[in-house]
Amino acid sequence: MKKKNDERISNVKQNDNKANKDYAKVNSGVFVFTKSITVGELAKKLEVNASDIIKKLFMQGKMVNINQYLDDDAIGEICLEYGFDFKKEEIVDEVDFEKINIEDDAKDLVERPPVVTIMGHVDHGKTTLIDAIRNSNLAGEEFGGISQEIGAYQKICKNKKITFIDTPGHEAFSAMRMRGASVTDIVVLVVAADDGVMPQTIEAIDHAKAAKVPIIVAINKMDMPGADPEKVINELMKYDIIAEKYGGENIVCEISAKKKQGIDELLEAILVQAEMLELKANPKRYAIGTVLEANLDKGEGPKATLLVQNGTLTSNDYIVCGTSFGKVRRMTNEHNQILKEALPSTPVSVIGLSEVPLAGDRFMAFPTEKQAKDIASKRQLKKLEEERAANNGVTSLDDLYNKIHEGTLSQINIVLKTDSTGSAEACKASLEKLGNDQVKINVIRAASGGITESDILLAKASGAIIYGFNVRPTAVVRKKAEEDKVEIRLHRIIYALIEEVEDAINGLTKKEEVEHVLGQAEVRNIFKVSKVGTVAGSYVIDGEMHRDALCRVIRDGVVVYEGKIETLKRFKDDAKTVASGFECGIKVENFNDVHEGDIIENYELREKE
Repeated sequence: MKKKNDERISNVKQNDNKANKDYAKVNSGVFVFTKSITVGELAKKLEVNASDIIKKLFMQGKMVNINQYLDDDAIGEICLEYGFDFKKEEIVDEVDFEKINIEDDAKDLVERPPVVTIMGHVDHGKTTLIDAIRNSNLAGEEFGGISQEIGAYQKICKNKKITFIDTPGHEAFSAMRMRGASVTDIVVLVVAADDGVMPQTIEAIDHAKAAKVPIIVAINKMDMPGADPEKVINELMKYDIIAEKYGGENIVCEISAKKKQGIDELLEAILVQAEMLELKANPKRYAIGTVLEANLDKGEGPKATLLVQNGTLTSNDYIVCGTSFGKVRRMTNEHNQILKEALPSTPVSVIGLSEVPLAGDRFMAFPTEKQAKDIASKRQLKKLEEERAANNGVTSLDDLYNKIHEGTLSQINIVLKTDSTGSAEACKASLEKLGNDQVKINVIRAASGGITESDILLAKASGAIIYGFNVRPTAVVRKKAEEDKVEIRLHRIIYALIEEVEDAINGLTKKEEVEHVLGQAEVRNIFKVSKVGTVAGSYVIDGEMHRDALCRVIRDGVVVYEGKIETLKRFKDDAKTVASGFECGIKVENFNDVHEGDIIENYELREKE
């Protein structure tokens, strides 16, 4: 085993920091640099006098000295002035191993199993399908079974392996992609034949499309009396999921997970799609892949489920996972069987890490413990710096104009939630017309219903702004958006929403009134009081409720009434404010149709530039 380990190629070590060996050089009339340099260094590389460079910059109104660092624009201007082209190269070293583009030798590449995620609406049969696939392995095959120790498993079909990730929810899928992890090759979209396309079906389609992953449709519950696969196929066409038999690119399989019918055909369809993708990897190099899940085991310490995406991971390898490192002390498969090596597309559980990594973290194996420890330390330091910068790449409306005109933004991603399907379609059509030659508006989700945590995850993963029309986020969702630095913009008038995006594109600013949410209360009881009307016995779940403040009544995430708080009481006494965690009685002015479970949100308007 040791000899085999030594024979593996340490691609990172061979490719690391080529740019660092010479951070500035002239190559065939092109000045190549990787970082800012001083006037003196530039003069030396171009073989000209530093005083001449200083004089040229002075004529442009720039006062510099020989030891002053020049920005990229100034370096470019000087190079062109002396007849040189210029090019800046980004330094990528082994600390950022996930960014290194390693070109494997073609003769070392071999076919690897596809990695598949199953997604779809709740109760459409995702879990039943997963169980059916696992149980079909019980007929003496090598992999599978129902006793799963880790959140991924492999299935053999026609002597070829297929790797399934046991995270069918689109939220887990999005959370992985949000951290830069592209682990899924194919998505299987499960749709019930007797139910059709539902909200979570649409969300799953949005996530798969955003990740640019091919979709295979599995129309489940074909054994049910009301099964209508043609209806499902027609509904999916609205979302650009077109079956092959109608000239599209999506494979459609009719199955019954409960009766275990059509499972083999589905697996064969996955292999056909995988063959079209030409999935290959190099097993003759140190492993690189992604953390699927991790936890702290009381007896074994940090434990992580890894998906090897390229190379071969062996026991006793030294690995870096995110900012943690360690030696693979034990590596097991889904049956808790100890493995000595794991080839590409193999999911394994490992122990031996210094701390618990995060799902979506990238990992890589290295030849020595010293190298792994050093890289992990540098990654930890870099992570702290990035957290201080607090820049997650999520766009806010206020800086769209600058990014567009700096040329760093060519597309605005928007998640759109409205009170009805008709409003969603109207808003989407109007927004997409706003695009111009410089920037394109991309509505990655347009759906009816309240703003949810799934919308926040999708927005963060795609760098999108969330727009709500006549809908409101709950306190929990708003807090999640603040933590993830996702901007939510809320409107009651469609043309105001459209104008806001148009103004951002055109760089217009104006004074506007911005809502500041004061608090939210959940209606627990309803009291009918003669000569007064309906009083909502409520519990303040966030912030404070203020008497005489503007308010809205929200039902299932949708605004049903807007007005003002007429009366606010604590027991029998009038109150000006009621804080979070306390009960109160609320009478909404001119509104008596309050239901248990409604959310009463009060707010004030503040002027903002």
